[in-house]
Amino acid sequence: MVFKKLLGSLGVGGPTVDTVLNPGAVRPGGSLTGQVHLKGGSADFDIEQITLELVARVEAEHDGGEAQGVAAFGRFTVAGGFRLAAGEQRSVPFTVVLPWETPITELYGQALGIVLGVRTELAVSGAKDKGDLDPLTIAPLPVQEAVLEALGQLGFGFKTADLEYGHIGGTGQQLPFYQEIELVPAPQYAHAMQELEVTFLANPEGMEVVLEADKPGGFFASGHDVVNRHVVSHGGADQRDWNTVVDAWIRQMVASHGHHSVPAPYVHTDAHYAHGHHDDHGGHRSGPSTGTAIAAGAAGLAVGVAGGLVAAEVVDEVGDFFEGDDEGDEEA
Repeated sequence: MVFKKLLGSLGVGGPTVDTVLNPGAVRPGGSLTGQVHLKGGSADFDIEQITLELVARVEAEHDGGEAQGVAAFGRFTVAGGFRLAAGEQRSVPFTVVLPWETPITELYGQALGIVLGVRTELAVSGAKDKGDLDPLTIAPLPVQEAVLEALGQLGFGFKTADLEYGHIGGTGQQLPFYQEIELVPAPQYAHAMQELEVTFLANPEGMEVVLEADKPGGFFASGHDVVNRHVVSHGGADQRDWNTVVDAWIRQMVASHGHHSVPAPYVHTDAHYAHGHHDDHGGHRSGPSTGTAIAAGAAGLAVGVAGGLVAAEVVDEVGDFFEGDDEGDEEA
C-alpha cells in the first residue's frame, strides 16, 4: 500500500505525490523501477526536485542497550525543473540502481523481519516534504540463496534477522549498517556453538560471507566468538556443491580456538569461482528443498507491515543517522 500525503509545508491546495513501485522483489545491485504520480494543487507550482530515498529500520547500541531508528542508505534525484499546473496530473517514470549491500527482506517469499522502504521527497518552491513511503522487497542474490539453502540442509534453523548500525572491521563494507541473519545451530554443531550469525557484504565482483559463531564457555573458561570471512564471486552459483563448501566453513570455525571480536581481523579463506560475473546476477536456483527450514522459520516474523511500511520510532540520542517521518504531513 502507498501513502498519499498532502505537501504539508504548503498547506491545503498544495500538490500531492504518490510513488508506485513496479511489482515484484528486486535483488541487491539490481534496478528498482516505478513511477512518481503527481497531482497539481489549486495553483501552479514549480517542482524543483523529486528525490527518492532508501530507508531502513536499524538497531544500534545506546547506553548499554539497543535502540531502533530509521537510517537512510541511498538518495536518487529522478526529476525536477518543471512547472506543475493547477490540477495537472503527471507521471514520472524512474529507474535507480540499488546498492549491492541492500539487505534482503525475504527468502522463498517468506519475510525475514527486515523493514526497508522508499521515501519520496518533493521540493517545491523552496519547501521540501517527505510525502510518500513505500515498502521495498528485496530477494537474495543467487550466492546468498545458495549459502542459506545449504545451511538449512545442514540442519541450521532460522532464528531472527536484523540490521545493526556500525561497521564490521576487516571488510569492505560500504553502508552505515549491516544485516545479521541469526541461526540456531544444527544438531551436530550444537555442542560447539550457541548460535550462528551470517552477514553478506555484496559488491559488483562478488561478496564477503561473514560467519560468526557464539561458542559456549566451559567450566573454567567463558564463551567467545569466532568470526571467519569467505570471499566468493557471483558467477557459477548453480555449479557449486554448496553443502560441502558451507559445511567446510562451519567445520573450520568449530576447530578454531581463537577469539576474534569486532573489529579484529577475520580469518579469511578464498572461495572464488572460475566463472565470470553474470550481469543479470545469474539464474534463480531451481527452488526450495529441505533447506527451506530457514524460510519456514521466518514465516512468522512479519513485522506488521501488511497495510504499508511503518517507520520505526526515531531515537534522536543515538545519532543523526536516524531520520523519522515529518510529523506535519497529512494524509490526502
